[in-house]
Amino acid sequence: MSNSLQQLGNAVTRRAFLARSSTGIGTAALSSLITADARGETGSEEAPLIRHSGCPHFAPRAKRVIYLFMSGGPSHVDLFDPKPLLTERDGEPIPKELVKNHQFAMIKTDQPKIKASPYEFQAHGESGNVVSSLMPHLSGVADELAIVRSLHTDTFNHDPAVMFMNTGDVRFGRPSMGSWLSYGLGSENRDLPGFVVLASGVTTNQPLLEAYWGSGFLPTQHQGVQFRNQGQPVLYVKNPAGLDDKVRRDMIDVINESNRQHLADVGDPEIQTRIEQYEMAYRMQMSVPELTDLAREPQHVHDAYGTEPGQVSFANNCLLARRLVERGVRFVQLYHKGWDSHTTIQNDHERQCREVDQSTAALIKDLRQRGLLDDTLIVWGGEFGRTPMAQGSGVNYGRDHHPHGFSMWLAGAGIKAGTTYGATDEFGYFAVENKVHVHDIQATALHTLGIDHEKLTYRLRGRDFRLTDVHGKVVRDLLT
Repeated sequence: MSNSLQQLGNAVTRRAFLARSSTGIGTAALSSLITADARGETGSEEAPLIRHSGCPHFAPRAKRVIYLFMSGGPSHVDLFDPKPLLTERDGEPIPKELVKNHQFAMIKTDQPKIKASPYEFQAHGESGNVVSSLMPHLSGVADELAIVRSLHTDTFNHDPAVMFMNTGDVRFGRPSMGSWLSYGLGSENRDLPGFVVLASGVTTNQPLLEAYWGSGFLPTQHQGVQFRNQGQPVLYVKNPAGLDDKVRRDMIDVINESNRQHLADVGDPEIQTRIEQYEMAYRMQMSVPELTDLAREPQHVHDAYGTEPGQVSFANNCLLARRLVERGVRFVQLYHKGWDSHTTIQNDHERQCREVDQSTAALIKDLRQRGLLDDTLIVWGGEFGRTPMAQGSGVNYGRDHHPHGFSMWLAGAGIKAGTTYGATDEFGYFAVENKVHVHDIQATALHTLGIDHEKLTYRLRGRDFRLTDVHGKVVRDLLT
């Protein structure tokens, strides 16, 4: 067998593997892309590709989203929601009527003790937005933030809560927000996925599940593509040893010609997706290595973010997120693990804040300086908050999961900067003023992108599904 035939045989084997793969390029490298060939046009980086009919529904303020997801649940009463009453009554049992009939993940007593925050809170900037001393860098950009103190969610366990925050449902199988945006708006860059996922943080017993960024029942090209911090940025993006670009191009042309003939015979749209997966994979071999080479950034940028090229860190991922949105990626989601603090919460949260504070503030400033913040929405938060009562006692105390009232913030395109919206009660337990449900945050985020959350739907099994299910309202007080 000749070398070329041997390589082609290897490629067919590789093709079969990719077609069956549930990670990497196999099913997702073409995230949100159906090429201009499908429309009989010549595509370009500037031209958005095929999108859901009718989107955007009205003029958008945002073109893209960076979602900074603090996996595990940051403590609102230690970061953004000061409660003097917790200090006054530190160590006292929480009123029984407040926690009556409530379940906790780890707290076993029916009347746990109140725990004050050990951190100072101050108002910052012209807005007077309040941020704790745990976030000194973020305090410097407080005027860019819209802090929501009245979030509430439907579940208190991690996996269903993360699923709910990302997909609008506690059950597996629903499309993530990034997938809905890929489906609704397409991509601005033919050479990169429309939805990219980056992960960092400490290894815990709380896993990151691919379902959090999956496409659910939407076509598979809309699922998130996870970029890795070490080794190949995307699995299988590199040619095997001994295979050069020309041979790879020839093989893809042969394979796709066969696929086009099959498409003409049977009309299965997934065959078109398969064609595009190979084309995207080939283009990503050129675009991804340059994109992910953070060493190309000048030293003053590394100093601002606190980045170290080659390391696994939230800071590196923030800088990479900026590089991704610069190149037209629609939705970039950063997961930072380690916020689940049932014991030693002071050590845990202080470490977590050191890891995210500087780079988060640097990302906001960098986007602003480059003119990108005006059309980029940033979302920061976790799946729920943490209890204003202690779990355990002494220096090893923690805080349990808390779904009834917690904080998130938004910044950037379409968001009313320098705003604090909503409130929890005097204990920080229940959201009581201008309550905001998870579906409301989802509806509001879609609105900034020109999408009516009730109209972006996908018909399945006789009904129209959407990110917000049958709920959600746009929080217009958060919008400009």
